[in-house]
Amino acid sequence: MLPPSAARTTHTFAIACALFVTPAFGQDSTTGYASQHDLAVHGVFEAREQDWRNGAIVYQVLVDRFVPPANLDAKRALYPAPKVLHRWSEEAKRGKYVASANVWSHELDFWGGDLPGVTSKLGYLQDLGVDVLYLNPIHLAYTSHKYDALDYLKISPEFGTPQDMTRLTDETHARGMKLVLDGVFNHMGRNSDKFREAQSNANSRYRDWFFFGDQYPGGARGWFQAANLPELKLENPAVRDYVYAKPDSVVQTWLRAGVDGWRLDVAPDIGPKYLAELTAAAHSAKPGSLVVGEIPNYPKEWFPAVDAVMNFTLRDVILNTVNGRIAPSVAAAMIDRTVQDSGIEPLLKSWLLLDNHDNDRLAHVLPKVPQRRLAQMLQFTLPGAPNLYYGSELGMTGGEDPANRSPMRWDLVRSSNPTLQWTKQLIQLRKDHRALRIGDFRLVSSGRLLAFERYTDRVQDTVVVLANPGKTPVTERVLIANSKLMNGSSLVDLLSSDAKPVRVLASMATVTIPPGGFSVLAPDVRPAGGYSVFKRVQ
Repeated sequence: MLPPSAARTTHTFAIACALFVTPAFGQDSTTGYASQHDLAVHGVFEAREQDWRNGAIVYQVLVDRFVPPANLDAKRALYPAPKVLHRWSEEAKRGKYVASANVWSHELDFWGGDLPGVTSKLGYLQDLGVDVLYLNPIHLAYTSHKYDALDYLKISPEFGTPQDMTRLTDETHARGMKLVLDGVFNHMGRNSDKFREAQSNANSRYRDWFFFGDQYPGGARGWFQAANLPELKLENPAVRDYVYAKPDSVVQTWLRAGVDGWRLDVAPDIGPKYLAELTAAAHSAKPGSLVVGEIPNYPKEWFPAVDAVMNFTLRDVILNTVNGRIAPSVAAAMIDRTVQDSGIEPLLKSWLLLDNHDNDRLAHVLPKVPQRRLAQMLQFTLPGAPNLYYGSELGMTGGEDPANRSPMRWDLVRSSNPTLQWTKQLIQLRKDHRALRIGDFRLVSSGRLLAFERYTDRVQDTVVVLANPGKTPVTERVLIANSKLMNGSSLVDLLSSDAKPVRVLASMATVTIPPGGFSVLAPDVRPAGGYSVFKRVQ
């Protein structure tokens, strides 16, 4: 049975009205001091702001493909045949199956990127506005993607040394960013010493670390029957001790060494019981650390076994709404149900991605720029932590793996790149508006738009999002159920200085959204002529 869903934080209309009848927001009617309920409401948002995991901007890096090596010739010996070292200008292409290695040839294609290279580009990430650097696996492994671990506690020599990792960790923190590693704990690589010994010796102490039997292709159970990825027997306490349970385990050792969290590969395969144990062990080793699961399932019952998920559900809703396969009103209902079922707290920590190393790049899925911009706008305004896949902020394209894993196009990093400037604008929008990072979520009542509100305990934080993915303009009157939006006040567009303000009358607003367009609105609380309708409402 899956663990119960996390408790939800909701704020009903009745609560808003209760606050409204006090002499002033935040004061008790008899004492003049903050009420217990108001303190609780305010405390929720303040606590969220103190937690780096909420609403962070996450940037994903494949180390081998991110930065050209400083001295390629010095590294050539690290790539013996059948491995192939490519020029940085070459794109990743699908290869042939190499039976002797039980992998595809493109899994043995390398470009030479390493940890010092990542460290050299931390300034770029900081300037972009990144809060969290997430690295695909860096541990010792045979392939270029490193999802076939040989030793979790060693760094692959192609990527560098322990000292390189220490420097990357320290400099990431010095720039105010966090560092999350990829944990591949459902399976190891067939070339690992533990598996080789277990396979060759029935009396080995590692024999019960894996699943052996004639019913399995190749004699051992592999993830999705992949011979190169023998699954770990997590039912064995010794395996759990090695992976996460003991202080010297993989999970705890890396956290104590300075990293800030784990992204767990194929997390549903690990199962809720062991995920919950792993998460507890991570928090014990480093309070406040992040455990985010690669969980494409509906997220509801995977909390609190993990702190967060990679939110594939909202990704699907966004992409299929933008391309016209889901009606805006249906999308609104889907998003609202996901938030209500899962709870806002874990969703704020969950990574909201549009592409990554396993999915076609956004520019490939949505080749039309207006559609991409609409999708990105939703990614940066819905609850969660936007996950940027390296190069997507530049408009890099690429279809199915391995085409989506080509080396970073540093030649596209220029001020004239409209995709880069748009991404920066969205990141800044999120940093400037508290509700987009840590706010609650509710729908704006609309018939033909995908419309919602992000809000906190302060009216000035309110952000209203209106999206029209259709092919015709939409003009309609919508209900914004925010009791603090004063009658006669105006909403201004945060992404367009030319847009006319939208007036709020009796909680209603008439809006016109062009086909494929959107508006991101916020209340104008500035005094006009020394007077503001928000003078006693905060």
